[in-house]
Amino acid sequence: MPLVSWSGFLALIFFFLILDLGVFNKNPHRISAREALAWTAVWVVLSLLFSVAIYFGYENHFEGLGVKSGLDGKTAAIEYLTAYIIEKALSLDNIFVMAVIFTYMKVPDELQHRVLYWGILGALVMRGIMILAGLALIRRFDWLLYVFGAILIVSGLKMLKNKDDDPHVGESAILRLTKRYLPVSPTLHGQAFVIREKGKLLFTPLFVTLVLIETTDVVFALDSVPAVFSVTTDSYVVFTSNVLAILGLRSLYFALAAIIGKFKYLQQALVLVLLFVGSKMLLADFIHVPPPISLAVIGGLIGGGVLVSWWRARP
Repeated sequence: MPLVSWSGFLALIFFFLILDLGVFNKNPHRISAREALAWTAVWVVLSLLFSVAIYFGYENHFEGLGVKSGLDGKTAAIEYLTAYIIEKALSLDNIFVMAVIFTYMKVPDELQHRVLYWGILGALVMRGIMILAGLALIRRFDWLLYVFGAILIVSGLKMLKNKDDDPHVGESAILRLTKRYLPVSPTLHGQAFVIREKGKLLFTPLFVTLVLIETTDVVFALDSVPAVFSVTTDSYVVFTSNVLAILGLRSLYFALAAIIGKFKYLQQALVLVLLFVGSKMLLADFIHVPPPISLAVIGGLIGGGVLVSWWRARP
């Protein structure tokens, strides 16, 4: 276990999280598009710079990085960037669902950042568990890669079939169960997730919103994590690419929430990405797709979806 590499990365992430909530967003406020774009740029630049660290770490096999997986610096960096782009692209659908949840739960703009902060912190823990469990299972039962490939193809076809369906938050089983088994306050109480009223502990609607956000991320992770396994099974590359993509999701939400619906052809592009990576996993024994080709195909599909959406939306 490369302890310095893992602990150094986790320390860097927690430093940015503390800086985010404890310094820059200590007081609740509405996140402007300009502020959101600035933070999005910070996370994207940080993620791209980390690919340089990946390159040198694996090229020199720092603490044994890449020895077991047989990755050199160039291959590891390409796999990291490909996994990062896949995770980032698939999270765009998550942004739309988040916007629907916040609207349904009537969460004010100035409180949404707090929900997303703790939601994404919880998502990091859940993703870590899912990634480590998935990799352990794959190493013991390599045929699971075919199962994951089939899941991705089914998910892609399902997404294509339901492309025009909006999520019905009010019909969510999680929402019904939360309200049935937890004492929930009828109104918001500022930033509080839990309050004490007349000696009784009550969960606020902000906590219920957090539960819905966390559940949504787990559902989306069932697609995105197996998709990353189609690129690499190196635990450090999988984990770091996922974490950095998720950390930028919060700022990306505030930057894109109002306009995400205008990217009408992006979902079709995501369908093609899922079908591509799923087919790649199923046909791995017969067709080897080099990492640079995978990166080019996935980047081309997503970029194409954005460009076509922009082109068709022109007046």
